Amino acid sequence: MNILLNGNPFTTSARTLGELADERSARRPGVAMAVNGMVIRSSTWDEQILENGDAVEIVTAAAGG
Repeated sequence: MNILLNGNPFTTSARTLGELADERSARRPGVAMAVNGMVIRSSTWDEQILENGDAVEIVTAAAGG
């Protein structure tokens, strides 16, 4: 499947956001994921089905000032 990942074309075999998180080693504290501009709770990543052409953003919170 072809998606946009953080604004870049990306090919994945993931069928759910949870599978993509595992594929990208993103299942850790401080990581948020959004699909087509909507932030998805990490507790529902495994149920969030990905569609061809989805725009997925993976962001990591960082402390600082």
